[in-house]
Amino acid sequence: MSDIRLIVGLGNPGPEYENTRHNAGAWFLEELAARFNTSLTPESKFFGKTARITVAGQDIRLLYPTTFMNKSGQAVGALANFYRIEPEQILVAFDELDLPAGVAKFKMGGSSSQNGVRDIVARLANNKNFLRLRIGIDHPGHKSRVTGHVLGKPALAEKEAIDSVIDEAVRCTEILLKDDLKTAQNRLHSFKAEVTK
Repeated sequence: MSDIRLIVGLGNPGPEYENTRHNAGAWFLEELAARFNTSLTPESKFFGKTARITVAGQDIRLLYPTTFMNKSGQAVGALANFYRIEPEQILVAFDELDLPAGVAKFKMGGSSSQNGVRDIVARLANNKNFLRLRIGIDHPGHKSRVTGHVLGKPALAEKEAIDSVIDEAVRCTEILLKDDLKTAQNRLHSFKAEVTK
């Protein structure tokens, strides 16, 4: 059984950002909370919104940092320190330019160009050994267009593909928590929601 005790969904706070691609991690976290009939509530000492769920007898915290993306580690560090949660017990969900929309993958450790993930690594004493859920948002094709892409709203067909893979990712996260990472990866990595043009 998995030892995950904290699940984080990354995004930017405020209504102007909530429907942008950069908030795919937050969309996942909200869907996960809804699956367990709970909602995220503001918790100022953790610089974010939090909830608690119980899966297979394990108490798990959910966290959406309400700092801006590049300060996500402030919230993760505060909550992890308070509850004595090790990096290896954390799952962070975020938008991933290097995967197409409709695809998501679990990945353990490693480097990332995603600003929120980089800040979390820095706040965890440069420990990269936490689990990631990379939610594909596609790459706009040129680095000069990345900022506009991640802070833009996906077209309807693209949003539907992202929503589909988030739904599957929530199911696979349950498998991860009740079973193991390999079983969850095998299922999630074989899933692809097509973007209908």
